[in-house]
Amino acid sequence: MRILVTNDDGIHAPGLETLERIARSISDDVWIVAPAEENSGAGHSLSLSEPIRYRKISDKRFEVAGTPTDCVVMAARKILPGDPDLVLSGVNRGQNIADDVTYSGTIAAAMEGTQLGFKSIAMSQVTGIHGNGFSYEVAEHHGPSIVANLLKMDFGPGVLMNVNFPDCRPEDVQGVEVTRQGKRDVNLLTVDERVDLRGNNYYWLGFKRERGNPPLGTDLWAAFNRRISVTPLHMNLTQLEAMDSVRAVLDQR
Repeated sequence: MRILVTNDDGIHAPGLETLERIARSISDDVWIVAPAEENSGAGHSLSLSEPIRYRKISDKRFEVAGTPTDCVVMAARKILPGDPDLVLSGVNRGQNIADDVTYSGTIAAAMEGTQLGFKSIAMSQVTGIHGNGFSYEVAEHHGPSIVANLLKMDFGPGVLMNVNFPDCRPEDVQGVEVTRQGKRDVNLLTVDERVDLRGNNYYWLGFKRERGNPPLGTDLWAAFNRRISVTPLHMNLTQLEAMDSVRAVLDQR
C-alpha cells in the first residue's frame, strides 16, 4: 500500500513525524510531501498566481513551496511514481472540529485527496480543553488502529474522514465516537490590534479559549468528553433540504 503523508503545519512539524510513524505501522511505502512553510488556516486554496517549486529532502521526502492542496496535487501528478492508495493529513497541532473545518489546511489536503479519488483521512490533536499540556501521545497511541479500521470500509465517492484525538493521556481516552460536525455556540475568532515601532497599526487573528455547551453526537462534544471523534465529511455541500424552499420563492416571479 502506497501512503501519501502531508500536513499544513509544515515539513518540520512534530505532528508530521507522528503521522509518518502511524503510516509506517501500516505500510513500508510511505511518501512525505508537505509544505515548506506553515500553512495553517489556508483552507482548500490552490497557488494559481505564483509558480510552485518543490525540493527533494531525502528518499521519499519532499517539501513544496505551496499550500497543502498544492502538495497533494504535486504528489499525485508529479512526485509519486503512481497514485497513492491512502492520503493521511496531519497530525495537526490543535483541533479541527466544528467551524474549523472550512478554515483547515489539514482537512483541505484530505479533501484534495478525496477529490482526486483517493481514500483520505485528516488527523488532529486537540489542545487547550482539558489543560493537560500539549502532546501527540494520544494520536500516536490510538492513530494506527483508527486508520487500520477505517481502511476496512469503502468510504464512497466524495467522502473523507476527519479524526480528532482528545487532549488527555492515552489511557484516559473514553472511547471512539462517530460524530457529526458541530457548531460552536460562542464566537472564538478575535482580532488583536497592535502598534509597530513606527506607530502603524497591525493585527493578529486568533482564537479565544472558551468552552461552550455542544450537543451530544457532535465532534465538539466528543472533544470535551475525552473521546476520539471520527466525522465522515462530504465534498458535496448542497443543502438538499433547502432546495424546495428556494424553488418556491423563485417560482413566484
